[in-house]
Amino acid sequence: MPRQNDSGVCYHAQTGEHVLAEFGVTAGKGLSESEVLHRRARFGPNTLATKRKVGIVTLLLRQLQSPVVFLLAGAAVLAALFREVEEAVAIVIVLGLNTLIGFFTEFKAARSIEGLQALETLKARVRRDGHDRMIPADELVPGDIVLLDAGDAIPADLRLIEGANPQVDESTLTGESVAVAKDAAPVPEAARLADRNSMLFRGTALTAGSALGVVTGTGLATEIGQVSKLVAEAGAGTSPIEKKLAHLSSQLVWATVALTLLIAGIGILTGKDAFLMAEASIALAVAAIPEGLPVVATLTLARGMWRMARQNALVEHLSAVETLGATTVILTDKTGTLTENRMTVRRFWLPSGEVSTNSTSEGSKPGDDAQLAALVKVAVLCNDAALDTPEAEGAGDPMEVALLRAGLEEGHSRKDLLMRYPAVRKVAFDSTSKRMATVHRHDNDYLYAIKGAPEAVLQSSHFISPEGQLAPLGPEDQKIWLERAAELAHHGLRVLACAAKAETRPDAAPYEGLTFLGLIGLEDPARRDVPGAIEACYRAGIRVVMVTGDHVDTARSIGRTVGLRCEADNVVEGVEVAQLTANGTDDFARIGIFARVSPKEKLDLVRAYQASGEIVAMTGDGVNDAPALRQADIGVAMGLRGTDVARESAAMILLDDAFPTIVAAIREGRVIFGNIRRFAAYLLACNLTEVLVVGIAVLLSLPLPILPLQILYLNLITDVFPAFALALGEGEGDVLDRPPRNPREPILGRAQWVRLATQSLMMSAAVFGAMWISTSLSFSPEATVTVTFLTLACAQLWQVFNMHSGRVPLFNNEITRNPWIWAALILCMVLLVIPAYLPALANILGLSAPDATMWTLILGLSALPTVFWQTMMRLRPQKSKA
Repeated sequence: MPRQNDSGVCYHAQTGEHVLAEFGVTAGKGLSESEVLHRRARFGPNTLATKRKVGIVTLLLRQLQSPVVFLLAGAAVLAALFREVEEAVAIVIVLGLNTLIGFFTEFKAARSIEGLQALETLKARVRRDGHDRMIPADELVPGDIVLLDAGDAIPADLRLIEGANPQVDESTLTGESVAVAKDAAPVPEAARLADRNSMLFRGTALTAGSALGVVTGTGLATEIGQVSKLVAEAGAGTSPIEKKLAHLSSQLVWATVALTLLIAGIGILTGKDAFLMAEASIALAVAAIPEGLPVVATLTLARGMWRMARQNALVEHLSAVETLGATTVILTDKTGTLTENRMTVRRFWLPSGEVSTNSTSEGSKPGDDAQLAALVKVAVLCNDAALDTPEAEGAGDPMEVALLRAGLEEGHSRKDLLMRYPAVRKVAFDSTSKRMATVHRHDNDYLYAIKGAPEAVLQSSHFISPEGQLAPLGPEDQKIWLERAAELAHHGLRVLACAAKAETRPDAAPYEGLTFLGLIGLEDPARRDVPGAIEACYRAGIRVVMVTGDHVDTARSIGRTVGLRCEADNVVEGVEVAQLTANGTDDFARIGIFARVSPKEKLDLVRAYQASGEIVAMTGDGVNDAPALRQADIGVAMGLRGTDVARESAAMILLDDAFPTIVAAIREGRVIFGNIRRFAAYLLACNLTEVLVVGIAVLLSLPLPILPLQILYLNLITDVFPAFALALGEGEGDVLDRPPRNPREPILGRAQWVRLATQSLMMSAAVFGAMWISTSLSFSPEATVTVTFLTLACAQLWQVFNMHSGRVPLFNNEITRNPWIWAALILCMVLLVIPAYLPALANILGLSAPDATMWTLILGLSALPTVFWQTMMRLRPQKSKA
C-alpha cells in the first residue's frame, strides 16, 4: 500500500519505475476508479489547511475596537456621572444595537467572501482507466498519474516520470526566483528541497515544457502543506477603500472631541451651567458620529463582490473593486475573450491546392488525398490535447482539440496513430520559436512532426512535395506561401503550418531540413455580445486595445467584426513596441491592435500605458501573461481556459472568459463606489446637521432644540435604514456613460464636502425656523422640542432624495426607483411617530403627541431644504457627481 511523502520516504532518490511500482500504478493506464475511492477514504481530500475562519467571539469583540465606540462609551460614562441614567442606558443600548448590526453584517460578509474563494476550483488533468480527463484537484489521491503543460499550477507533490524540457517556478516554496529545470533521474537522498529536481511540488508552477508525474503526497502531506498551517494564521490585508473609510471615521472622532471640548469650555467660561454644558457635550459627541458608516460599508462591499460573482466576475481582493471604476484602458487578448474559443478547422492549403472541410480538392474524398492525409497526420501527432470522439468536448488547448477533431473526421485517430508511431521525444512549444515538435518511432527511422506559425515553420522548411516528389522550397516559394497564409488570415482564420522530416536518430535538431506540408486555417468566431460591450466601453471613456499573438490580418479581421476602432494604419506588430515606447507614449493613442506580441512586449505595453497616466486592465490566460497581469492595475485572468499561474497573478477572474463580463464588472465597480460615496455623504450631512443644531444653540445660549436621547434615537433610525437602502442602489443606467474617476480621489472630495455642508446648513435653518415659529405660537417647551426633533428627523429622511447623481428627473431617478428607499422611509416614519403617541416612550425621549398644527409645521419646514436644493440643482449646472 502506498505511503504519503510525509512518512519519510525519499521518492526523489528512487527511480520513476520504482515509485510507480510502489504505488501500484502504470503511467499509461493510471488508477482505476475503485482504487481511487479506496485511497480517498484512506488519505482524504487533497486540500490544504485554509485560513482559519473568524470566530464568533472575535467578530463580536472586533465591533468594540473602534474610536467611535470609545467616544460613545465615554459619553455614557459622562451621562452616568451626572446621574442622567436614562441617557446612559440609552447610549449603552445604542452601542449594543450597533454592535449586533455590525456583528451580523460582518459575519455574513466574512462567510460570503469565504464562499467566493470557494468558487474557484483548481483543475488537474489526470489519467485514470487509460483515459485522460480534467478533475477538481482536491479529488487527487496518491498514485494518480497527472499530466502538466506550461502554465499549469502543480496540484500535488509529484514524482516526475517523464517530461519534455520541464521548468518550474518554485519561488513560492524555495524563494528561488529563477525557474528550475526538472529531470526524471533520481537525486541523492540527502538533497535539499531546492535540489530535488526529480520532484514537482504543490503550489509551484510549470513555466515551460510538459511533464507526467505520479502523485506522492496530497493535502497537508505535501511540502507546502506544512507552510499552509502558518499561512492559515496570517491576517488579511485592508483594501484602500476600507482605509479611506477608517481614516474618515478617525478624523470625525478627533474633530468631535475637539469641538465638544471647545464648546463646553466656551460655555463654562461665559458662565453657563456646568450640567447644561455636560449635557450639550454628550449631545455633540453622539451627534457627530456616523455609527452606521463602517457597518454599511462592509455590507456594500460584500454585496458588490457577490453581485460581481453572479455576473461571472470573481474579485478576490476588495482593492480591485475601487480600481475597477477608474479603469481607462483595457488591453484584451482575442481568443476566448473577444471570440468564442471554439476553434474549428475550416481550410487546408496543400501543395496541390486549397481544400475546405466540407469538400476536398479535385474530387478527392476525406482520407483519400495523400497530401491531406500527411498534413492531418502531423497535426494530430504534434499535439498535446485529448479527444475520444468528434462530439466530445476534449481536454487541452482548443486549437489542438480542433486539430484532433479534424483528424477524426479524416479518419486519423491520435490513439491509433500513436500505436503506429510511438512518441519518443517532444520539443514543447516555445513563444520565441513559435513552433512545437514531436518525434515518433516508425520502423527503423524516426518521424519528426512540426507545427507552428507559418513564418517560423517556413523558415525551417527546405523542401516541398507538390506531386509526391521532393522539390526545393526557395525564398520565392516561401513568399508565396506567406501570402497564402495572409489571405487565410484576412478572412479571420488563425493559420498554422505543418512540416515533417525523417531521421535515423531521435536526437537530431528538430527545426532543420523540414518538408513543408501545408497550411491549416482555423476559425474562432467572434462572440455576438462583444460589439455592444466594446461600444459601452467607448461611451464610458475606456479605450479597448487588442493585444494578441495572432497574425496582423487575423487580428484586424476580428477587430473589425467586434467593433474595435482599428483601421489599417493603427494595427502594429509587437516588434514595433520598443520603438513606440522610445518615441513617447503619444503614439499609443492611435493604435487599436497590437498583433504578434510576445509576453515581454505585453509587459512593456502595460508599463507604457501606465507611464502615460492610464489605469490599465489587462486580460490574459497563459503563464507568460502572468508578469503583465501582475503589473496591470487590474489583472483579469480567464477562469475557463486560463492557466493557474495566470489566475493567481490576477486581481479578477472571469468565470466565463467573456469580454462583456469585464464591462459588467467595471459598471458594478462604479456603482459600488458611487453607493459608498452616496451613503457616506448622506450620513455625514445628517450628523453635521445635528452638530450644527446643538453647537449653534449652545453658542447662542438657546435651549437645546434636540436632546441627547433624541439624537441617539435619530442616529439609530434615520442613519442606518436609509443608508442601507442607498447601499443597495442599482446605479443609474448612464453610469457607463461617464468618464472614469481619478483613483486617487478621496471618497468625499471638495465638491462633495461643499454640497453636504450646504445641505446641512439648510436642514439646520429649518430646525431653528421650527423652533422660532413654535416659540412664537407659544408652544410649551416639550411641544417645541417635539416639533424641532421631528422637523430634523423628517428633513434627514427627505435628504435621501438629494443623493442622486446629478441633474436627473425629480421623480424618476436612481433614488426614487430604489424600492429599498421607500421601504426605509415608511419604516422610519412609523418608528418616529410611534414614540410620540406612546406615553412611556414619549416620556423617555421628552416628546409630546403632535397635533395637526404641529404636524403642518413639521412637514412643511422639513420639506423646505429638499425643495430648495432641488430648485438650485435645476437652476445651476452640476459640475460634479456624487
